[in-house]
Amino acid sequence: MKKEIIEIKKCRICNSKELIDVIDLGEQPIPNGFLRKEVLDKKESTYPLAVSFCNNCSLMQLKYLVNPEVMFKNYLYIPSASKTRVDYFKTMAEEVIEIGKMKQGELVIDIGSNDGSLLICFRNLGMKILGIDPAENLVIVAALNGVYTVPGYFDSKLARKVAKKYGRAKAITATNVIAHIPNLHEVIKGGEILLDSEGIFVMHFPYSYDLLKNNLFDTIYHEHLSYFSVKSLLYLAKKSNLEIFDIHKSDLDGGSLRVFWKKNNNNKIKINQSNLNKILKEEERFGLHSIRAYQEFAKRVENLKKDTLQELKKLKKSNKKIVGYAAAAKANVLLNYFGIDTRTIDYIVDSTPYKQGLYTPGSHIPIYPEDKIYETNPDFILIFAWNFSKEIIEKNRKYKGKFIVVEPEFKII
Repeated sequence: MKKEIIEIKKCRICNSKELIDVIDLGEQPIPNGFLRKEVLDKKESTYPLAVSFCNNCSLMQLKYLVNPEVMFKNYLYIPSASKTRVDYFKTMAEEVIEIGKMKQGELVIDIGSNDGSLLICFRNLGMKILGIDPAENLVIVAALNGVYTVPGYFDSKLARKVAKKYGRAKAITATNVIAHIPNLHEVIKGGEILLDSEGIFVMHFPYSYDLLKNNLFDTIYHEHLSYFSVKSLLYLAKKSNLEIFDIHKSDLDGGSLRVFWKKNNNNKIKINQSNLNKILKEEERFGLHSIRAYQEFAKRVENLKKDTLQELKKLKKSNKKIVGYAAAAKANVLLNYFGIDTRTIDYIVDSTPYKQGLYTPGSHIPIYPEDKIYETNPDFILIFAWNFSKEIIEKNRKYKGKFIVVEPEFKII
């Protein structure tokens, strides 16, 4: 076992040791560990990628934990590259202000604030803003966007420092970051410290229900430590002074939850119990609280791998040129699990300048700007960022070939 890896023996929410193996995606490089050309000949570090199911609280979680410094010190994902995500941030900011009954100039703190895209939406609506993020490169990018960011990993200790210097927040947001944090109880404790007595804490993350239902195995990667059901979230809330008062569903990222928390002594905000009960019943009907649904998911993913490789092999035998669209983390999980490299995919295009000129980890596929498509006119484009497939297809209306999507099943569009 490498020293950067810790094997998880008990559930990070409920401490149960009843962890059952779900799926093993093999040894993989860090999915955002893009490579420069001069290091392609060097040996890459790889880490086990597998998930377990907690038979007590129903949290699905990574079986092995990789040192966060390996993954987040220099982070290459930025949300502003996607119009779909930026539009989502605008509506989220409006909703948070409305539900939190916020007044002009009140403080919003975003955990895992990245390049400041969400906070800019709040600033445009008259709010005071502050970011928190551990990625050194993104702290600089955010500053260029006029968003001051406290560098560091969010926990109760950092929350106390921030509260002392900047005051408590009327709203705390955390989009696509809670699943990255190993100590969830520290996040909640930090929220308790940093949140105003009448404030709201809003988390957004992918929903395990949709992950299983739509075979979204490529959203399982080293950065995503937890895959939440509502049942597991309620277990988390039991051990804190915060409580969930409502949950909204979203289609973003293949299916996500927006979870609203408040201090449990805040009686001004009422709990939407009927909605919480409704979602719990949907989970039970689907089987999200028992291992069988997860085992069936693992079988479907293995069949998807076989089908995809078979179909791509047919296209290559017919001398078709295939390229990829979006060098997302999920692309690298799929490429490495399926064993796809430049023998099948000539190159990948991506709109993120930081990734252009680099190579994908493990598979070593070159990454180019999007206009490369029109220079080479490939027969097929495999869309790796399936969550933005509509946006990508609309953006490339001039493209004369066909698109391919893999989840929930292999399909040529």
